[in-house]
Amino acid sequence: MIQVYTGDGKGKTTAAVGLAVRAVGRGRKVTFFQFMKAWPSGEVNILQHLGVLVDREWDGTFIVDAPSKKQLQMVRNQYERVFEVYKKNFEIVVLDEILVAMHFGLLEERDIVLLMQSRPQNVELILTGRGATEAIMQKADLVTKMQKIKHYFDKGVEAREGIEY
Repeated sequence: MIQVYTGDGKGKTTAAVGLAVRAVGRGRKVTFFQFMKAWPSGEVNILQHLGVLVDREWDGTFIVDAPSKKQLQMVRNQYERVFEVYKKNFEIVVLDEILVAMHFGLLEERDIVLLMQSRPQNVELILTGRGATEAIMQKADLVTKMQKIKHYFDKGVEAREGIEY
């Protein structure tokens, strides 16, 4: 199956982490790719502690106007590693923020659709991030759209350790 968590609301990565933890708790082999994330976070700490392979390749730089060659290469490297993971015995493959990478022009919609089409039958594939396209949503078996109704960030509350990261 293919699951997509998208929308402008909070909870996309949290849902994917919860699924990964549940799967590990049942003895499943999980890999968790984080696209465009570099800062230390609680989810990475616990996933690694549980034996999940976490793949991150980002230097923490922001995209200004257009992605740099280095940024494009970092995301392309991770993208190619997904195909390598498909050849191994992972049952759950999470592509956290891959849709944001597409939004910033680091990947094309066709790249993500190819990942979805290439998924081995025994792999549960989870994609997260704002901006899922119609083609991506149509290809998925489950789509959850997180909708922001109200958020404390709008009152100036900054990201909090242990809650947002």
